Amino acid sequence: MTIAVYAGTFDPITEGHRSVVQQAARLFTHVRVLVADNPDKRATFSVSERLEMLDEVLGPIPNVSTGHTRGLVVDYARKVCANVLVRGIRGASDAAYETDMAAENRQLAPDLATVLLAAEPDLSDVSSSRLKELVLAGEDVSRYCTPEVAQRVRARLLPGLTEV
Repeated sequence: MTIAVYAGTFDPITEGHRSVVQQAARLFTHVRVLVADNPDKRATFSVSERLEMLDEVLGPIPNVSTGHTRGLVVDYARKVCANVLVRGIRGASDAAYETDMAAENRQLAPDLATVLLAAEPDLSDVSSSRLKELVLAGEDVSRYCTPEVAQRVRARLLPGLTEV
């Protein structure tokens, strides 16, 4: 059994994230999508809200579950007996950063492999930060996230405004 851990802030989950999870779910027996709660980052959504969104979006994928940690991802991976860390990449700059991160994780946990998975090419420009910028600018974000996630982001960033 191959268990993979895909960690991120997921603030909020995007279609790019879902693309990576779907690929990982085809490759591994089980994928644990992990909200890595970094207290140094100022998140728009609480951990429980991010987990709710992950469950809404990823629920239909049978071999995927969610969780969260405030500690090191490699420590969490060991606790759940994971063999693989999954990292999503959007382009060359992500690849360079993630390659460095994989090297650091390899030093911390030599028994864990890191697999880099690219999101679909048409999703290479989407990130959680970009999604929030587009919502604030009043742009259509339907290609970047589910309608439910878009509604949550609008409600959080543009309180008092209702959708037509």
